[in-house]
Amino acid sequence: MSDQELVNQYLLGHQTAIEQLIHRHKRKIFTSIMLLVKDKQLAEDLFQDTLIKVINTLRSGNYNEEGKFLPWVVRIAHNLVIDHFRREKRMPMLRETEEFSIFDTLHSYDENAQDKLLKTQIHAEIRELINQLPFEQKEVLLMRHFADMSFKEIAELTNVSINTALGRMRYALINLRKMIEDKKINFQL
Repeated sequence: MSDQELVNQYLLGHQTAIEQLIHRHKRKIFTSIMLLVKDKQLAEDLFQDTLIKVINTLRSGNYNEEGKFLPWVVRIAHNLVIDHFRREKRMPMLRETEEFSIFDTLHSYDENAQDKLLKTQIHAEIRELINQLPFEQKEVLLMRHFADMSFKEIAELTNVSINTALGRMRYALINLRKMIEDKKINFQL
């Protein structure tokens, strides 16, 4: 069933329909939150808040995003993250924690100890360079490469045009290349 069909089934009283929707999209929703807050416990709390808001909105009859369920939910999650940081009077820090590393999502191969050490050093250097990017460029880069979001999804989530999202990605890559050249970093394994 499509997302819209499951929404309609839920509105008709079939509770399992919302469970199927949540199960289908929970990874992308949670990842989009985690990329912004960098704290697993906070991300879990905001994920729960997102689900509560989604269910309340559906029950109240205010959902009219036909065929755009996932972008709608991710936008709700994004807005809740922004609200959280406004309440905390701080902006999200894109930093690594013991519980989360964007590089944990990369497929690893059997490597010898020297290759593993070199890869760890390269990842640390890349993280440092990514953290030096302007927030908008960093946000698009992380959403695209680590949350596996399309530029359309990124544009809808960040309330910009697809061209703006593409432009931010382009400038992020240009800036990363320039920083790599300036620091004379060799990323070959």
